[in-house]
Amino acid sequence: MDELTRAGILDPELRASYAECKRLNSLHGKTYYLATLLLPPEKRPHVHALYGFARYADEIVDDLASELTDEEKAQTLRTWGQGVLADIEAGISHDHIGRALVDTVHRFNIPIEYFRAFLHSMEMDLTITEYQTFDDLMEYVYGSASVIGLQMLPILGSTSPEAKIAAEKLGTAFQLANFIRDVGEDLERGRIYLPITELQAHGVSHEALHDRILTPAIVQALKAQIARVRQLQKEAAPGIALLAPESRACIEAASELYCGIVDEVEKIDYQIFDRRAKTSTWRRIRVALPAFFRALSARRN
Repeated sequence: MDELTRAGILDPELRASYAECKRLNSLHGKTYYLATLLLPPEKRPHVHALYGFARYADEIVDDLASELTDEEKAQTLRTWGQGVLADIEAGISHDHIGRALVDTVHRFNIPIEYFRAFLHSMEMDLTITEYQTFDDLMEYVYGSASVIGLQMLPILGSTSPEAKIAAEKLGTAFQLANFIRDVGEDLERGRIYLPITELQAHGVSHEALHDRILTPAIVQALKAQIARVRQLQKEAAPGIALLAPESRACIEAASELYCGIVDEVEKIDYQIFDRRAKTSTWRRIRVALPAFFRALSARRN
């Protein structure tokens, strides 16, 4: 029996929407998709739906509308996003991505505020190019990453206050790890996601960053950011035990692989301007295989 049938998703148009979300996940979210496979089959389509929504919005900002001005992209994002939000409130959608999302939101009673926050952060990407302090950055990170963890909690099997705190911290850690890895790529887009005041505290100026030459000061700044990722991951770890047993292996694997990006940055000696730190296939296997057997054992019990 396929995943959609196991999840009770039988309507042909709805199945097509979920299939498109899964396609986006498998195409663009390699690590995310791998972790999703560790979930019970009936849970996977709903995680795909959340990913499909987030990815489609991100593509409007960075990919689909590359020939448009930022103002035109903002209007495109706003029109599409407001349409999906209206569909969530109405309980039905005819959008090829929104249809699956609306179904998932209503099945699991996921608060619409999380999706508003996500769309707000996507719009911030079109108007804000840098953040002075970590608190400033956190407004963006909450909507772009922390709410993803919060959206997933009902699907994963917990809505306790402690689990919510852990989900926010882990989502933040994932996003910060991406920022560290993608400093060079983000500079090409005209964006800096590392807090300016923290860079300056290590003696890193705008000019030094844009010179794209790795200096001892930049290395020290990166080390400080990496330490924050690891601390957030550590603080979030107890929250995984609050999830349904059959969901824990998925999040354990995601935590190790996403936060493990900073390990890969260290392995390339912080050469973030010349190389892109990547999780090796061997590490993916080393993490995923034991997690797979833990997931199977949890389902049997």
